[in-house]
Amino acid sequence: MITQDLPSGKLIGDLVRAQLVYYPTVIRDPFRNRGRITDLITSGKLFSDIGLPDLKSDLNRVMICGSPALLHDTRGLLIDRGFSEGNHGEPGDFVIEKAFAER
Repeated sequence: MITQDLPSGKLIGDLVRAQLVYYPTVIRDPFRNRGRITDLITSGKLFSDIGLPDLKSDLNRVMICGSPALLHDTRGLLIDRGFSEGNHGEPGDFVIEKAFAER
């Protein structure tokens, strides 16, 4: 759906083709993209692979969704890079999707 249906869609296909970068990655199984997203960001491999510059708080916005450990680690990574966390009342450079996260 992400690589075929969305780019060819009449409603948002043009935007998807111009702006969406889909980079699936796994940790344990053999796959073309392997590694934890935090490691791929820190090492720069993610950006090298997709041909875009590293994350910058004045240019990028991030939404994090995943396990509690992933949320914690990614939040720290972004804060270390100068990103500020947003919430319902105050915008920021990143938000954490907490609806399905266990505590």
